[in-house]
Amino acid sequence: MTTQAPGLHTQVLDTLGLAITAGEYPPGSVLRTDELARRFEASRTVIREVVRVLESMHLVASRRRVGVTVRPTEHWNVYDPRVIRWRLAGADRPRQLRSLTVLRSAVEPVAAGLAATHATPEQCRELTEQALGMVATSRGGRLEEYLVHDIAFHRVVLNASGNEMFARLGDVVAEVLAGRTHHQVMFEDPDPAAVTLHVRVAEAVRARDAARAEELTREIAMGALRELDVLAP
Repeated sequence: MTTQAPGLHTQVLDTLGLAITAGEYPPGSVLRTDELARRFEASRTVIREVVRVLESMHLVASRRRVGVTVRPTEHWNVYDPRVIRWRLAGADRPRQLRSLTVLRSAVEPVAAGLAATHATPEQCRELTEQALGMVATSRGGRLEEYLVHDIAFHRVVLNASGNEMFARLGDVVAEVLAGRTHHQVMFEDPDPAAVTLHVRVAEAVRARDAARAEELTREIAMGALRELDVLAP
């Protein structure tokens, strides 16, 4: 019995996911499990498990006597965090970032307004703590540390909205923020004005000022779009 190397499933999944989302396998392409097993020196069991994951994302469809067929882009689950990560790693990164940032600009301001009404005292405290963490790590090229606080801040806003649909977008927003950082679509230090806006959002939520929280969060989103005009045109 052969033993698969640890992490082989993840390696195969990421390699195929990146290739499909980058267009290396155009819609209609057929992937043969035997060929994939030989290419990755993986068992058929591993390949079948990877295909099941890709099917769950609607990237491929598996049919007997046909094989694994790559599906058209319009069928993909574009909200799956892994699909987002793969697409941000490809040549289509600028368009993907813009699409996701526009989504954020539509959702997060409303979520912040709702958070000002529904946030618990614990969520208000956490929002303030994360905003202050962003301030503390916003200088000196500490982007990875800053990212931790940035992601946590936006997760709190979405969760505190009290809307389960908004809350489920936490992973999507996290991938957008991480993608901007890891693919250098950020300035060496975050925009000081944007950092200050996060602090003011936390203050508005704590003050139960829904209109102000929504307005400030919209400013953050618009600033992120302006950054993309410069860094990922």
